[in-house]
Amino acid sequence: MAAAIPAVVSPYAGRKLTLREQLSISAFWFATNFHWGALLVIMLPHQVAALAPAYRVPALSLLTGVAAIVALIVPLIVGALSDRCTSAWGRRRPFIAAGVGINVVGLALMAITFSTTGPIKSVPHGEPTFGETLSVLVQSPGFLLFLLSYMLVQFGNNVATASYSGVIPDLVPEDQRGAASGYMALMSQLGTLFGAVGCGALLSGQPELVKYIVVGIVLAAVSLGTLLGIREVPLPFKPAPIKWVTYAKSLWIDPRKYPDFAWVWITRALVMLGFYSVLPFINYYLMDVIGIAKPDGAAAALTGVLLIASSVSGVYGGYISDRIGRKRVVYVANVVIAVMAISFIFCHNMTQVMLAGVFFGLGFGAYTSVDWALGTDVLPSKKDAAKEMAVWHIAMTLPQSLAAPASGYLISRFGMTTVVVAGETIYHYNIGGYSAVFILCAVCFALGAYFLKNVKGVK
Repeated sequence: MAAAIPAVVSPYAGRKLTLREQLSISAFWFATNFHWGALLVIMLPHQVAALAPAYRVPALSLLTGVAAIVALIVPLIVGALSDRCTSAWGRRRPFIAAGVGINVVGLALMAITFSTTGPIKSVPHGEPTFGETLSVLVQSPGFLLFLLSYMLVQFGNNVATASYSGVIPDLVPEDQRGAASGYMALMSQLGTLFGAVGCGALLSGQPELVKYIVVGIVLAAVSLGTLLGIREVPLPFKPAPIKWVTYAKSLWIDPRKYPDFAWVWITRALVMLGFYSVLPFINYYLMDVIGIAKPDGAAAALTGVLLIASSVSGVYGGYISDRIGRKRVVYVANVVIAVMAISFIFCHNMTQVMLAGVFFGLGFGAYTSVDWALGTDVLPSKKDAAKEMAVWHIAMTLPQSLAAPASGYLISRFGMTTVVVAGETIYHYNIGGYSAVFILCAVCFALGAYFLKNVKGVK
């Protein structure tokens, strides 16, 4: 398969990338993480709670888990198409532009669906099972339309991200990939920070339609920084057509032949499983455990503190990893994260939560700074990098489809209590479920560090 794709020399080969070039390469990360910071941390939890107030945890589990299946499949197809794209604009940029356009259309449909759908009237009797709760949700046409709109968002975003995954292997000289990964981490963390704080604090109280408009404009406008700011060398000739059966078989990267790639894939999957077991439910944790009735502002503040810390460690972690090795950075980072995940169980107020968030952020930023560098270091091939990065990307998307349902099940399994406030029934999930989720997170990060010792080709 790889031999059918001609090698292309990077236009940046043989020289040091300038600051402007590094920022242009990483601009898309700011755009897409602004988008996800607003959606995952603030907008989706709030909107799901409005659509399904008595079933918010399993509803959010269903939404994020099912939509993540799109993120699992799309990169595998788009990565191969991008590797073979013969556009004069390059291999990656046409797909990035098309994906961002589809993403924006999906956001518009989500806004319309949410604005025209009322809450689910059904309320649970006693302690409904997780399956009974899902049955209620799938019988709601409004919720299903919202889910389908969100899946379109996932489709467009993953078309763009899958092709973009080949940019660093294509363009960045090998001895500068740690630095490029550090800039990627910085732009990712800042994007998530501005997305969460913007929608959770600055736009608090604004109609949801306004938030969707802001997210769509930022996504499209900042993506232009990458689309217009990077240079690509087009393929010199059209590669052979894809034989999809053969291609499907080629997605299996034999761990016996490429053990380093396999172990990096496994460790990343564990880390992402831990991270996405917690991320969707932070908003609800603040509501149910810390006792904050309207947690959007608190969630934005926690995300801000966490991401400021991770931005600092993210920039320096990439540079440090180029000097002392990727593995040492991951060992320290994952241990810090695992300990901090457990500490959230014992927090009783926002001051304690924010303090734990600072150290969690320092650890996660350091890990993120070497995440992509590790992946590019162990790629089996450089010619069809987007396809192989798509396989590596499964280590992030597959855990998303598993983590949210698993965490939703754990939280729901420990039951709910009800409180009547001003005649309104408020449903609170018990602390035991959240404790189980934080323990799961800690175990995953610890195992991610432990198994990295099996990677022999990276120091």
